[in-house]
Formats: sequence, structure tokens, C-alpha cells
Amino acid sequence: MITNILLCGVGGQGTLLASNLLAECAMREGFDVKKSEVHGMAQRGGSVVSHVRFGPAIHSPLIRKGEADILLSFEELEALRWSELLKPKGLVLVNRQRILPMSVSAGSSVYPADVFALLEKLPAQVQAVPALDMAKELGNPKCVNVVLLGVLARRLPGIKRETWDAGLRERIPAKLLDLNLKAFERGWNAQ
Repeated sequence: MITNILLCGVGGQGTLLASNLLAECAMREGFDVKKSEVHGMAQRGGSVVSHVRFGPAIHSPLIRKGEADILLSFEELEALRWSELLKPKGLVLVNRQRILPMSVSAGSSVYPADVFALLEKLPAQVQAVPALDMAKELGNPKCVNVVLLGVLARRLPGIKRETWDAGLRERIPAKLLDLNLKAFERGWNAQ
């Protein structure tokens, strides 16, 4: 079985670190893994998206429209922007955080009033995740990405918990490891 996961967010949220950890952990479990990412204006708060596909044999890194099993979104509007890639009855895990795009800040466009209500109209299971609040409770809002990764990991039975822990220990700098292990645990235990 092939698993298709689309991760999306805004530059600076750690979307790429999360997708790298996901891909590495899937490889550790013996899956064939393909990954692709787009991060054009990421350093300026632009959209960041990463396709991660794993299974017995993967030929393309890109998830086609209607084929994503899970959409893990670090920001509400990004979930809406990339929702067409989600398959019917797929899962949307969305961080309840709004980051205004440059076009909204400049006054040339408007951020929709209730993005989450629009997401709930999708033919999918949509779950709000207060990841920013969880990260703040841990003392560092920058660990939102690892909280969200923990939420995702709990829903991926093909990758064992100890594999995630090993991946975090290998990838995260020592001075931030304890915080990130707690962030992952917090996400793992979230409902």
C-alpha cells in the first residue's frame, strides 16, 4: 500500500524539517520513499509544500490531485490552498494558526473570515490541532512542527514509535532535543 502525505505551511514554520523526518523514518522502516518540496519565497513567509510518498515501490515524488491520504497543514489557509490534492475521505490535520500572506498585509487581498468552516465542507475528515498553543505551553512556539509531526505519527501505523524517537535524536540538535521530544510526545498524545 502506498501512503501519500502532503505537508504545507508558511516559510519559517519548520515544514521541511517535518517532511525530512517523515521521509527518513519511513526509510528506516524499509519503505521506498520519494519526496518533493517547493519553497519559493519561504524565507519571506511564502507558501511551503512537501510531498512525501512511501510504500513498497514509489515511482514519482509528486502527489496528484485527489490522491493525498493525509494533508498535514501548519497554517489554516495553506490547508485550503492545497486541499484539492486530498483524496475523498482523506484526513486533514490542521494547525489552528493564521499567518497573513504578504498580499493580505499589503492590502491587495483578504484573508477569508472562517477558513476552518470552509475546510469542514470538504469531503474529508478534518481535525483541528491547537499545535501552536501546545508548543507555547512547552515554552517554545517554534516546536509547532514537531507537535504536528507527533499528531501525524500516531496515525501512521507503518512507522513504529521508536523509529520516530531515533529519527528525532539523529536530526535535532542536542540543545533542542529534550524540548522536541516533549513536543513530539505532546502531539502523539493529542486526541
